[in-house]
Amino acid sequence: MSTTVLAIVAIVSIVIWVMASRELGKSSKEINRWKIITLMSAGSLSTLILTISLFQNIQF
Repeated sequence: MSTTVLAIVAIVSIVIWVMASRELGKSSKEINRWKIITLMSAGSLSTLILTISLFQNIQF
């Protein structure tokens, strides 16, 4: 992947994790479970994509 694409995915991933953190910081009555599940899944997937692409770019 190009550097630009990785940077965009990294920024999107940060935004997703910030949104998930804010949602988890709400009181238990205000928490939307499906929103948290969606954010956690999207955050995990974007983190996995970043990890795999960064490991592929390591020069041994």
